[in-house]
Amino acid sequence: MSLKISVFSFEQDVHNNSLKTGNSKPETAKLHSVSMDKFIVSARKYRPQAFDTVVGQSHITTTLKNAIKNNQLAHAFLFCGPRGVGKTTCARILAKTINCENLQLDGEACNECHSCKSFNEGTSLNIHELDAASNNSVDDIRSLVEQVRFAPQAGKYKVYIVDEVHMLSASAFNAFLKTLEEPPSYAIFILATTEKHKILPTILSRCQIFDFKRITSNDTVEHLEAIVEKEEIKAEKAALQVIAQKSEGCMRDALSILDKIVSFTSGTVTYQNTLEHLNILDEDYYFRLLDCLLQQDMAGSMLLFDEINRKGFEGDLVLNGFAEFIRNLLVSKDAKAAALLDVVEGMQEKFTSTAAKVSVSYLVSALNILNDAEINFKMARNKRLHVELCLIKLNFLQQAIELAADNTGTLVKKKRIEGPVAYRYKTLQPLQPKQPQKPPEEAKLYVEQPKPQPKQTAPPTQTIQQPIATTTRVLKPFGSNDNTTRKSLLDVLKEKAAETGREISVVKEAELLNLEKLQTCWDSYTERLTSTSAMTFKAARLTLETDTTFHVTVNSLTQQKFIEQERMMLNDHIQKTFSNPAIRFAIKVEAGEPVDVPQHMVLNSRQRFEKIAEKYPLVKELRDRLKLELDY
Repeated sequence: MSLKISVFSFEQDVHNNSLKTGNSKPETAKLHSVSMDKFIVSARKYRPQAFDTVVGQSHITTTLKNAIKNNQLAHAFLFCGPRGVGKTTCARILAKTINCENLQLDGEACNECHSCKSFNEGTSLNIHELDAASNNSVDDIRSLVEQVRFAPQAGKYKVYIVDEVHMLSASAFNAFLKTLEEPPSYAIFILATTEKHKILPTILSRCQIFDFKRITSNDTVEHLEAIVEKEEIKAEKAALQVIAQKSEGCMRDALSILDKIVSFTSGTVTYQNTLEHLNILDEDYYFRLLDCLLQQDMAGSMLLFDEINRKGFEGDLVLNGFAEFIRNLLVSKDAKAAALLDVVEGMQEKFTSTAAKVSVSYLVSALNILNDAEINFKMARNKRLHVELCLIKLNFLQQAIELAADNTGTLVKKKRIEGPVAYRYKTLQPLQPKQPQKPPEEAKLYVEQPKPQPKQTAPPTQTIQQPIATTTRVLKPFGSNDNTTRKSLLDVLKEKAAETGREISVVKEAELLNLEKLQTCWDSYTERLTSTSAMTFKAARLTLETDTTFHVTVNSLTQQKFIEQERMMLNDHIQKTFSNPAIRFAIKVEAGEPVDVPQHMVLNSRQRFEKIAEKYPLVKELRDRLKLELDY
């Protein structure tokens, strides 16, 4: 069979003893004392075996237990959420619980019946897992559908767990639709995925969807404390908090990090060796860096960054960590937001006391500078210089904020104005005696003229020092003497046009259409045409439609074509005659007496060529020899 179905199994030498004693979390040997061939990673070793042991997903486990107790199970489930939060674990616990023969009152499996024991031993034939990442073709789904037809030989349900279901191809999804919508009564499908948006809406509508959330840091720390207590490992709570922060809500990652640090430290987990192993910069460096920046000690901040850089921390890690540090300080400014402060135990008071010394304006501005620097870090050629420039900006940021404050101590916000800004000025009144007022509708134009100064000459042999003469700017009417009256703008323009010899033409008023004048205009234009075209124009009949439109009636399409050829020039001639650019005309064709039209105007292109070739045979011979293809 092409379908690769793996019946999941657990390490029975680890679990059997715990199940016999009734302990949900198995008692095993110490993590550091397990031999190499028997070592099991904590993520598998402490995988929950009951709903009550699932960490941080109480909203889902409670719903599933109630559905089992009330016999309200759906035929298809979709478990979606981030990685390592318990999707596959809950799917396995659900598959085990619904087949339990002695279900407990709290909705948990008994771990004593034949079904639970076969599940724990990995020999149950009613539970099947399919990895959709490696079995994503149509044939794999068809093989799964064929297996669904067979009822379980023992137990109530056959459970099919499809992990990473978003990896199925579109055709595989379509092949799965009918079976997923109407499966047999004994078949239950549990789909698990980390990318819900990649699943087809037709699949989503057929499933009962459960959204898993990230595990909080407090829940992760509590779970890690329980594990290190069982393993008899010495671990500081601050170190476990750092591990929880680094895992970002993924319990599997947290357990993997714990295994690495235990191996690295030979069973002792401290805050310092955790920071060293995870390549995390201690927050004490950020406190020292902030002190240098607030004191405007640029040399101290640069030397501190050099010390950090020599320890192997890249610039982007410093920018990101310092931005997160500034964010924590900003959160610490308000007691209401204290719940958002995600730092190790014992650091809350230090953050609160430091935040009280720094202004909110500095923190917000620093956060913006660090964010821009982190965004542009990848494009910078000199990474170190890029980070140092950011530190220089932060070093002088406090001084810039103080300069932006006014005398009262409040910050002055600079306004950003996009586009040009008009220059403000005050109009100067002309130094002229009162003149009779002109009507308000007449526009005036004034030009500034300097007051003439008398010329002074000195003998060539003498050097006379004279004070610089100050000019008085007087507004005078354009083109007038001192004692003349003001002239309007129209009068001034007329005088200038007369000086240049140009004629001033007055715009004529638009005239409405008049049939008699229109006919005269039509005839005058007809006289310009050739005899053939003039004959067509004379045969046309004019009819007024409105004051600006008229119709031209002709007897054939040929006459219409003649007039269409002259439409532009004819319309322009009529508009000039009536001084009205709104005049338009349309052409109507009516059946009438035939009009003699030259033969070359009646024939089409092909007929004209055949006529020419018949009269001049050499033209046809030329076409044939050159193998020309004529475009008729």
